[in-house]
Amino acid sequence: MRSPDEQAVATAIISLMREVVYRDVPAHEPVWESLARHRAPIADHFADIGVDVIVDETEGYAYLRTRETEEGEQELPRLVRRRSLTYNVSLLLVLLRRRMVEFEASGEAGKLVLTRDQIVDLLRVFQASSTNEARVVEQADRTIAQVAELGFLRELRGQRGAWEVRRILKAYVDAQTLSDFAARLAAYAGGASAADAASTPDDGGDR
Repeated sequence: MRSPDEQAVATAIISLMREVVYRDVPAHEPVWESLARHRAPIADHFADIGVDVIVDETEGYAYLRTRETEEGEQELPRLVRRRSLTYNVSLLLVLLRRRMVEFEASGEAGKLVLTRDQIVDLLRVFQASSTNEARVVEQADRTIAQVAELGFLRELRGQRGAWEVRRILKAYVDAQTLSDFAARLAAYAGGASAADAASTPDDGGDR
């Protein structure tokens, strides 16, 4: 029979393998506590399979990241397979990250929450010209659903159409990506295609 500490460690390991753990999510509180109390054995478990446990105390989230293979090492299979993101999904991730930067720079407190209409408007600028408004909105809704499935958006309970931008996005879209995106926007303004201007790398990490 497991001791209480062993149970806590096992629960935290399984939880991290399933999803990003957030400090402010009530269901995650026991796991976050376990990360604080049992960080070493949890980290050791994943280290054996080439995975790091990343805990961001400032932002309040924890996730798994595949460790880079060192020279001379044989590469291990990835815990989470790489996924090639569509243009629309990549675009929305970068637009949401840029919106988060603006939100934090404004000094506003709390979480960044955007309505469905606000997200549609973010995407609309970069969509191919279309007189079919219903089609534009349908495509935006599909993109929102895909980004939510990846864990970067969460619809607020009891507030249909209100989406919280999850802070884990900061770990996925870094300052360099935003800088590259700004350069591509300049190229887009100069006549490049929207897809070329807003393209981002494939999903290369575990979360």
